[in-house]
Amino acid sequence: MQRRPVGIIGAGPAGLAMAAALRERGLDFEILDAGAGFGGIWDIHRAETPMYDSAHFISSRTLSAFPGHPMPVGFPDYPRHDQILDYLRAYAREHDLAPHTRFGLRVTSARRAGDGDWTVGTDAGTEHRYRALCAAVGTNWHPVTPDVPGAFDGTAFHSFDYRSPQVFRDRRVLVVGGGNSGCDIACDAAGSARRAFISLRRGYHFVPKYIFGRPADVFAHEGPPLPGWLERRVFGFLLRRLLVGDLTRFGLPAPDHALLESHPILNTRLLHHLGHGDLEVRPDVVALHGSEVEFADGRREEIDVVVWATGYRKTLPFLAPEVLDLGAGAGDLYLQTAHRRVPDLFVLGLFETDGAAYPLFGLQGRLVAAALDPQLPPARREAWDRRRAEYRPDLRGGRRYLASPRHTFYVHSDSYRRALDTEIARLA
Repeated sequence: MQRRPVGIIGAGPAGLAMAAALRERGLDFEILDAGAGFGGIWDIHRAETPMYDSAHFISSRTLSAFPGHPMPVGFPDYPRHDQILDYLRAYAREHDLAPHTRFGLRVTSARRAGDGDWTVGTDAGTEHRYRALCAAVGTNWHPVTPDVPGAFDGTAFHSFDYRSPQVFRDRRVLVVGGGNSGCDIACDAAGSARRAFISLRRGYHFVPKYIFGRPADVFAHEGPPLPGWLERRVFGFLLRRLLVGDLTRFGLPAPDHALLESHPILNTRLLHHLGHGDLEVRPDVVALHGSEVEFADGRREEIDVVVWATGYRKTLPFLAPEVLDLGAGAGDLYLQTAHRRVPDLFVLGLFETDGAAYPLFGLQGRLVAAALDPQLPPARREAWDRRRAEYRPDLRGGRRYLASPRHTFYVHSDSYRRALDTEIARLA
């Protein structure tokens, strides 16, 4: 009997990497995606996407490509969102993924059928059967908005719904949140709003996108490998003494954690706007009073627009909690990819890291494709099953990260890459 295809949920970067790896092995697959075309969040014209006009990659073109597929040399060091979309769609064309993809179908359920295969339901009422399931939907689809006491009379929305600084024109704007998207949006507000503020709960380390004329990740990559403690000291000295200086000079809170214990902010444009008075820092929001916002230091400001850049909930709502529950953490997946109890369930892209993600997506795809290959010898499959169920390698390289929900999913890029490479070699 002909084997059913592998099901891939999501036609964004992780889904494309998964599909390309299966195609390279000659394995049949099908992609389901709710959008109208390849690209996931990078399609700014999609009905639902967190993309905005000023968005750029925060890792460099040089190190951010899929394995074996460099970005075009004509791209800038930090490509725009539309250039990334072009790259993703060119990648899909190169691997001829369109005939294997069904767009306009949002997956609503995925469950094991009686024969052991997967039955996947969609919002169109269709059902699809697969021999294995790869969830590659990404993590920026389910906004988290804090529950703040009081009521606000102005305009308030999550950064997921932000597109253009036009909405800030001649208004008093508050951006709440210090992630890279929040800082981008605060910079947009600094250039468009009558008055602009950013509210930060904690201090962060800021890293310039260029260090001595090189993209920051290229500079770090070209240097000699250092143990974590020495890397922090050397890089910290460069930031404090030569590149950034004392962040409290700009009104920013001092970081409450050591360098590299959290994802740094790659946006020194924010410091430029703070230094020129176009943007002001405020502490955490504690209450809303009609047209005023109250902060933890007791100050109040008249605000017209609040943007909640407060992150996303990582969830796979089409899977039952008893199959995979991400509410309490990272789901205890082997190598952050393979389900420990369900041998034909995989998740791609469910991690945070200190480096470029696409090379890791490519390795995740190769790992899963190797595990799903029917030609895998029985002895290697048995060994894979044992490791998948029991082995817990260190994916953080001995580093300690902040105790926060986001950092539950954090991996050290080089350590994770080595672990994936090692497992792929075992299966090869």
